[in-house]
Amino acid sequence: MPTQALAAHITQDTTLPISTRFTLLLLVITFPAAADEIPGDVARKAATIRDQAMAGTVAYDLVESLTMEVGHRSSGSPGDAKAVAWALENLEALGFQNVRAESVEVAHWERGELDVRVTAPNEHKLVALSLGGSPGTRGNRLSANVVRVESLNELRALSARDLRGNIAYIDHRVERHKTGRGYGPASRIRSCAHYIAAERGAVATVIRSAGTSTHRFAHTGGMLNNKRPATIPGIALANADADLLTYQIESGERVQLSIQSTATNLPRTTSANVIGEVPGRGPLADEIVLLVGHLDSWDVGTGAYDDGAGVAIVTAAAKLILDSGEAPRRTIRVVLFANEEFGLDGAEQYTQRYARSIDKHIVGMEADFGAGRVWRFSSNVSEDALDLVDEIHALLEPIGLERGNNRASGGADLTYLRKAGMPVLGMSQDGTYYFDYHHTEDDTLDKIDINDLNQNVASYVTAAYVAANIERDFGRIPVNPAPFRGCSAAED
Repeated sequence: MPTQALAAHITQDTTLPISTRFTLLLLVITFPAAADEIPGDVARKAATIRDQAMAGTVAYDLVESLTMEVGHRSSGSPGDAKAVAWALENLEALGFQNVRAESVEVAHWERGELDVRVTAPNEHKLVALSLGGSPGTRGNRLSANVVRVESLNELRALSARDLRGNIAYIDHRVERHKTGRGYGPASRIRSCAHYIAAERGAVATVIRSAGTSTHRFAHTGGMLNNKRPATIPGIALANADADLLTYQIESGERVQLSIQSTATNLPRTTSANVIGEVPGRGPLADEIVLLVGHLDSWDVGTGAYDDGAGVAIVTAAAKLILDSGEAPRRTIRVVLFANEEFGLDGAEQYTQRYARSIDKHIVGMEADFGAGRVWRFSSNVSEDALDLVDEIHALLEPIGLERGNNRASGGADLTYLRKAGMPVLGMSQDGTYYFDYHHTEDDTLDKIDINDLNQNVASYVTAAYVAANIERDFGRIPVNPAPFRGCSAAED
């Protein structure tokens, strides 16, 4: 049908919602040859499911159940085991097929109790959290002078003479930004500072929390880098308490901290990746469109933002496709990964388990950035598939998504698969306030807006539905076997 005639037909079709008609018109006008890439029936169905998601999904019910009935679920803990059982029960109840728990060996660390206080020049108890993987103080109270720096490079510039017997304090403030770009440098400090400080004889490291909150909540997070165990305690201070410590240091007087911690690293144990599928039909049924989140959380708060929301988003998106009336051509696979927070164990072992079928993983999408509205759609696909990504974006534009670049990472749990050549699509959520709650006691259900959550589901389901029902795929991206970054100066 000629473009003008097709546009007129769409405009006059009052059986379609206005937003759907707008989307289809945009496709026809912008991509007059698009019918060969996203057939009209697929585009119409994707738009219909998108609008259905905007009107309401099961996502909020899922995150409410996970956070209220299971709560925090750090790897290896009783909550972790309870979360696996919860996921199996809910995926089965929602009607997914091939529901299973695939065993994963995971790190296991217990926080114990922590007391941190300034003892000189003025005594003050500080709000703090041990960082994941931190050893304790072995039943003793550790007391030492504080040496302050603002970056890893400043820390590296110190000698053993400067740090031996002292506590290294890295005072780096996280930038608040919609993209969350301030978190990368802060998380690298969290991961690397204790190695650098320990090499120079420091007895502990203290960091300003990797978060943007001004409330007295400290932010935890993992100390591991390339799975090297920490040898000295690592502590994160609430921003307000870091301000106080900095003030005292800048007064010019000697500042001393006292730390007592019962944190303990335990032997590795067993958890599971939980998987459920919407099986495909026909010759493309063995190809997989992957939707992932992570089931674990830190042991503070209830893990609503990180990553209960992500679990709910990808599950609700797949559920909409399951209920759409016809099986997709490709299989939709939901994977709720084990231990993202403390080593990416679930993602690494999934990639190893499915190494021979990675080429059947056509594309992956991850939800792990809270529940703020999605504002940008990016990709990491072959150059030949960028026109297809543009067409998917045209279906997403009516719900507020900008077109991003072709450098999407996909998310932490997709790292190994992406390095093995799997293309990814990226949904950028608004992270302006994400790091106020991330890894804190304040990560709770009340932070989630149901309308924003449903807009996330609408974004994911639109892209997933198209990916699962078109003839074309997204090609492959270059295999990148490079290891994760270490903590050397050359890699900053």
